[in-house]
Amino acid sequence: MVPLAVALAFLPLLLTLLLRCRHYLLLLLRAVLLPWLRDRLGGASREQRAFRYLLAHAVPGDPRHILSTFDQWSYRREHLSCVGPDKGKLVERLLRERAPRAVLELGTYCGYGAVLMAAALPPGARLYTVEPDPRHAAVAEKVIRLAGFDEQKVELIVGPSAEVIPRLRERHGLPKADFVFMDHGKRCYLRDLQLLEEHGLLAEGATVLADNVVFPGAPRFLRYAKSCGRYRCRVHRASLEYCRAIPDGVAELCYTGAR
Repeated sequence: MVPLAVALAFLPLLLTLLLRCRHYLLLLLRAVLLPWLRDRLGGASREQRAFRYLLAHAVPGDPRHILSTFDQWSYRREHLSCVGPDKGKLVERLLRERAPRAVLELGTYCGYGAVLMAAALPPGARLYTVEPDPRHAAVAEKVIRLAGFDEQKVELIVGPSAEVIPRLRERHGLPKADFVFMDHGKRCYLRDLQLLEEHGLLAEGATVLADNVVFPGAPRFLRYAKSCGRYRCRVHRASLEYCRAIPDGVAELCYTGAR
């Protein structure tokens, strides 16, 4: 009777925790557990399944339709860790305001962000996008070309960002980036920002956007950006892509130059 009484005493607390965490539990189910099971049962990855859906439903050469088809997949089928339509509007707005000539994306994933940014760039501008996972890069390459962007507009570079960044100037012809979008491993944000500084790859006044700085979070990156004296920093509050109930944010940094 005593264990039962103890269990009943903790039941309201357990229910309260489950209620508060339900959105995170749902995300775990949609973003991790179900895709893992489908990967094992079907023999194709979630990203490959999304691309097949894209081929069946999207209009080739129409970036807007390709993005909206991705959104349909992520809302209705399986969660994809793309920037998504809501935070994507911020990225597009800043690109159109700043009109950068050279843009660097760290974390291509399926190509969603690359398509979104390439569509917002002014004529003659170029996007360099870096993806460490060759399997994701293979999907992204198809998505970017399906959207109608050739290698002169979007160059996809496959490799770990820590290895790619030091050779961006010599091997890929990127003198300085006017705009950087970070959407790769959150633990890599600070290291890669410092690599960009070290190799002189940030133009004065460059914009650096970093996604998911609230969830899953990049606290060391934010502390550095706010305290090092090289940036003006603000965080745009938002929600996690395709999960409006989970708070998130995008950090916007303006590079003021080396101290």
